[in-house]
Amino acid sequence: MNGVRDVGTRVEELLGALRTGSATDPGRTAEELVRLLVGLYGDGLGHIVAALAEQGPPGAAMLDRLTEDPLVESLLLLHDLHPLDVDARVQRALDRVRPYLGSHAGGVEYLGVSDGVARLRLEGSCHGCPSSTATVQLAITGAVKDAAPEVDDVVVEGMTAPPEPKLLQIGRRPEAEAERAEGGDVGWVTLPGIGPPSSRPVIASAGDLTVLVCSVRGTLYAYRDGCAACGSSLADGTLDREQLSCPGCGRRYDVRLAGRGLDDPALHLDPLPLLADSQGVRVAVPEVAVSDVGIRETAGS
Repeated sequence: MNGVRDVGTRVEELLGALRTGSATDPGRTAEELVRLLVGLYGDGLGHIVAALAEQGPPGAAMLDRLTEDPLVESLLLLHDLHPLDVDARVQRALDRVRPYLGSHAGGVEYLGVSDGVARLRLEGSCHGCPSSTATVQLAITGAVKDAAPEVDDVVVEGMTAPPEPKLLQIGRRPEAEAERAEGGDVGWVTLPGIGPPSSRPVIASAGDLTVLVCSVRGTLYAYRDGCAACGSSLADGTLDREQLSCPGCGRRYDVRLAGRGLDDPALHLDPLPLLADSQGVRVAVPEVAVSDVGIRETAGS
């Protein structure tokens, strides 16, 4: 308790110096203030984790439930208190993002972490497909780095680099511009106004792109809005568990299996990688579609 009182006294001193302008170096004063506060709640979290560990299996179950909350998980990671090791965290992150890769990737195999580099291998029908390289890379890298901040880099084998521009080409041909829009830069966009999970599809705007979000047993899935058969909006579609029916033509899709057509397997919706974390519900979309969006992370940030 004395330690807490000492920290509290020092915090008041630093706040007083900042309020009155008497701090000789305001920057260092603010840094010390933040360091003390972060250390204080970090110690508190450490006591909570230790108390749960003493409870045996019930405590471990409660801690596991707490780590499912993105904000709590990020705080535990910040203070090196997460109960799972880096391998388990990366595997869980991949399990979360894998359904959203959909037709872009058939599977992602985790190869382990060595010297701060997480290595994965991409498998499936779109193995090495240039048109989806940026989207897949962004989704996988974002999920892994959020789950394992100690990882410095993420290397995904089986990715084909986007085609290099041809030499002596002056300007960009219209078809090349279309290719860039389809397979070029992508960015994470925070979707506004999603609200709590619902039994009905939800429509959100990501710049010029309309995104359809479906909730199945509390898990969110995102797609470009539009029936693969008739092109109708699916905003008024019927969602029965994982089965989404088009209000226009009645075609049915499985939103848990990358939007695969249930009436015609050749038809499928266009899935978008989605992450739900402390920054909200985010989807990865081409940058050409998010020019009007204010809250955005580029692939290189």
